[in-house]
This record gives sequence, C-alpha cells and structure tokens, in this order.
Amino acid sequence: MELDVKKTQTIQLNGKKATQVDFWANIKQFLRRLLLSEYFVLYLSIIYFVVLWPVVPRIASAQNLGNIFSNMWPLLAVAIGQTFVLIIAGIDLSQPSIMALVSVVGAVVITTQVDPVLFEKSPLWGVLLTEQGGPLAGSVLSVPVAIIVMLLVGAMIGFFNGTSIARWKMPPFMVTLVSMMFFSAFAIYLTKSENIIHLPAAYKVIGQGQISFIPYSLFIVGGLAIVAHIALSRTVFGRWLYAIGTNTRTAVVSGVPVTRVIILAYMLSGAFAAVGSVLYSARLEAGRPTLGATLLLDVIGATVIGGTSLFGGKGKIVWTVFGVLFFVLLDNSLNLLNLSYFTVMIVKGSVILLAALFDVTRTRILARS
Repeated sequence: MELDVKKTQTIQLNGKKATQVDFWANIKQFLRRLLLSEYFVLYLSIIYFVVLWPVVPRIASAQNLGNIFSNMWPLLAVAIGQTFVLIIAGIDLSQPSIMALVSVVGAVVITTQVDPVLFEKSPLWGVLLTEQGGPLAGSVLSVPVAIIVMLLVGAMIGFFNGTSIARWKMPPFMVTLVSMMFFSAFAIYLTKSENIIHLPAAYKVIGQGQISFIPYSLFIVGGLAIVAHIALSRTVFGRWLYAIGTNTRTAVVSGVPVTRVIILAYMLSGAFAAVGSVLYSARLEAGRPTLGATLLLDVIGATVIGGTSLFGGKGKIVWTVFGVLFFVLLDNSLNLLNLSYFTVMIVKGSVILLAALFDVTRTRILARS
C-alpha cells in the first residue's frame, strides 16, 4: 500500500512539473509570436494608451485624439521616404534640411507680401522677392507650380545624395550628414533666418482643411502610403530594394541595377520629405528656414520602432504607419505630462535605443528558426 501511495504521489508530482513546463513553454511561445508579429507595435500602442488613460484622462479627449491623428500624416510622409532608404541599408539624415529648404522655396514662389525691412539683406530681395511678394503672387497657378517646384527640389537633393553614395561609393551617413548641414545653412542664408508669411489661402488649406473631421492630409498621405506599399510589395522595383538591402553583392550578380535603384531610393526619400514640408508649412502658414530641425529623431525613431531594420532588407509601409502612430502617441503623452524638453528627448532616445535592440533580437530569433 505504501508503495502504491508513493507511486501515486510521484505521478502527481511529475504531472504538476509537466503542467508547469507546458505553461512556461506556452508563455514563451506566445511571447515569441508576439515579438515576431508585424502588428506588435500596434498592440504596444493600444496597451500604452490604455495604461496611460487613467493617469492622463485628457489623452482620450476628442480634441487630443484629433491632434494625434492630424500630427501623424506629415510625419508619416517623411517616414515613408526614410523607409525606402533604410530597406537598402542606407540612412537619410538630410530630410530635415530638405524640408527647411523646400519650405522656403515654396513660400518664395507664392508669398503675396514681403516686409522689406526683414528681407532687404536677403540675396533673394529684388530678384525673386519684392514688396508685392513672389514671382507668382496672386496667380491661379501659384500653388500647383509651387508644389511641383518643392517636390523637384526635394528629389534633386535626393539625387545628389544617391549619386554620391551609389556612384562615388561614399558612406550614406557622411553624405547625408553633410547635406543636412549644407542645406539647413543654405535655407537660413536665403531668408536671413526670417519666416516667409502671407501665403495664399489655397495653399494653407492643404494643411488645415478637412472634410467633416477628416483632414485633407490624411487623403494625401494615405494615398501615397498605398502607392508606396504597392511599390514595395508588388513591383520589381520593390524586390530590387529588398535584394540590395539583404546583400548588395548578390544583387549585383543577380542583375539588379544597384546604382540606379539606390539613386531612386534617395530621390524618393527627398520627394517624400518635400511632401511633409508642404503639409507642415501649409499648417504653420509660413515658409520656415528651420522647419524640421527637431524632426530627425522622430522620423528615424518612428520608422525603426515600426520594424524597418537598420541593417537593411526588411521593412513595410504598414510597419511605418504603426511606428509613426506609436511615436506620435508617445510624444503627445509626454507633453501632456508636462515633462521638460530634456526629459522628453531622453525618453525618445531611450525608446529608439530599445527599438534598435528589439530589431537585433528579432533578427537573431528569425536566424535560429
């Protein structure tokens, strides 16, 4: 009898151990699936919002939610361009300077009035700027022409970056860093640090207008995001981008036009930065030579948090959308908590570092699979 009782106890003990092992194995498998899920950042955003709601009730107000979603779209436009570049294992630090210069160029074309006291020392005074405004002031075509010019300037700066990297074999970090410094300074030089105001209403409505509660910027950036998603997932160009980011030498051997694709990726980055500049400057009602000066951290952070790898070869537009949503939500919550600027920057930097660590962890897990 004693032997039977001991056997029974041993069986029960083994059963409990097996149950515990199965429980932890299931937890581990669940966490692994969650970590590898392409919706991980979306889940994280929802959890973050729910946890913060009782602490900061204002975060769920209709006005604040409207601010969050209206702030998403200009940042998303710039982040989409950064996604193309990160997929090929590059980086574009010049996007903020592109935004600044493009903002100034567009405002110069369409401004309807200029203060001579502020701009008489500008190299543009008397050439493109007068007291009556820019060269297309009051013209019906001023806004569409200005937007086309802005997109072309952004794409041309991207062409310079891409050519330097692809043809001259210069490091992306160094090329785009120099571009950031040069074009930021150039934008300030052209305006002598002054904002160009008195923009036409037709331009300002691009960043401020809405249908019901839906801003125009959602339709603009949403449409571009769909096009970018199709380009990455369903075209030969998209496959070339991933191939270059995964292994450039293999891509060359496989017949991928590497030089052309890299240049085009940086041109897209510049063009999307210009789109963001249009939306931001229209919303702020001014061409600002310092526009985007503080956005570099947000753009790269949102893209990396979304899941686009810093090592190249991996990224999706949907991931970038999730990353932008999380980063805008994070920034909004930090401001609602009335934290100092330095604290906000520390938190943002820490989040980006964690995102990079997360990227490395996911890469290792996938390599073992």
